[in-house]
Amino acid sequence: MIIKNASVFEENGTFVTKDVYIENGLFADSSTDDTVIDASNLYAIPGLTDIHFHGCVGHDFCDGTHEAIRAIAEYELKNGVTAICPATMTYDEDTLSKIAEAAASYDNASGAELVGINMEGPFISPAKKGAQNGKYIHKPDADMFRRLQEKAGGLFKLVDIAPEEEGSMKFIEALKDEVTISLAHTTADFDIANEAYQKGARHTTHLYNAMPSFSHRAPGVIGAACDNEHVRVELIADGIHIHPAVVRTTFKMFGSDRVVLISDSMMATGLTDGDYSLGGQAVKVVGQLATLADGTIAGSATNLMGCVRSAVKNMGIPLGTAIKAAAVNSAKAIGIYDNYGSITPGKKANLVLLDKDLNIVKIFFKGNEI
Repeated sequence: MIIKNASVFEENGTFVTKDVYIENGLFADSSTDDTVIDASNLYAIPGLTDIHFHGCVGHDFCDGTHEAIRAIAEYELKNGVTAICPATMTYDEDTLSKIAEAAASYDNASGAELVGINMEGPFISPAKKGAQNGKYIHKPDADMFRRLQEKAGGLFKLVDIAPEEEGSMKFIEALKDEVTISLAHTTADFDIANEAYQKGARHTTHLYNAMPSFSHRAPGVIGAACDNEHVRVELIADGIHIHPAVVRTTFKMFGSDRVVLISDSMMATGLTDGDYSLGGQAVKVVGQLATLADGTIAGSATNLMGCVRSAVKNMGIPLGTAIKAAAVNSAKAIGIYDNYGSITPGKKANLVLLDKDLNIVKIFFKGNEI
């Protein structure tokens, strides 16, 4: 297959008008298939990878069923997200084990490819639990993580911790070479966060949310993340979680290589306003705003492609920068960039054609138009 005359996303965040070749489900330098797709006046971008979201279309990843994973995967693929790494909520080990086992045995028969799991809880701070269920918060426990990783067949690609909690530094030292460790739901000051990053943590969960604010005398987790150049940071650009000026400033602070756009979407995404749940807690959704009964923001109601559009059209982020954050950086963050995240020969041929208003025109998944 040849996709001709597209404005093609390059790995450095630029666009070049050229042809894209697909052979046997992979991007290639040439193709024996004479099928031609005219993509004149269209952008060709790699399929996006969402490394932090909880659900959509009435299902939550923590339902722990193949039915839920499949419904989520099918919705995501239709919206240009071709690889998914959904997040668990804070639950007890037995519940997390069942979720892990369901993911490990999932067949990836339809929809976006399940490439990992993000363990957002339970190793967090009660003081910054946000929409997590405080009943199941647990001290950082490397043995517990490894038990769950075995149940998941190695699918856990990210694990979140609050570094001020007892045992966190030992947790980091024990697991830094086994999984990407992210600081999250934390009251940590600059010194504690900096120590955690120095010991091997290399990621930050939904920057600004569920952590101390950045200020000139107390830079906190945000300042420590910025100082440690090996650290990537997640950003929710749904227009609810973070002010557009802060989104722009974050890209200036961290640069285009270190920001990872995520959706943090919950089960109401793709549905109408109403009453839903997240982590076993009631959630009210009005428009794009999802909240618990006490007003705490409870994830988003926007998919990752919607966040890309919001970042570009409403926040002034260049399209190439936004795609890099939602495809390249996300794939690198969970260690799958060898096969995903860019339109590079040898990688899986997951590609989305967008018009100039960023509407999806066509989606190609593993080389096939869906």
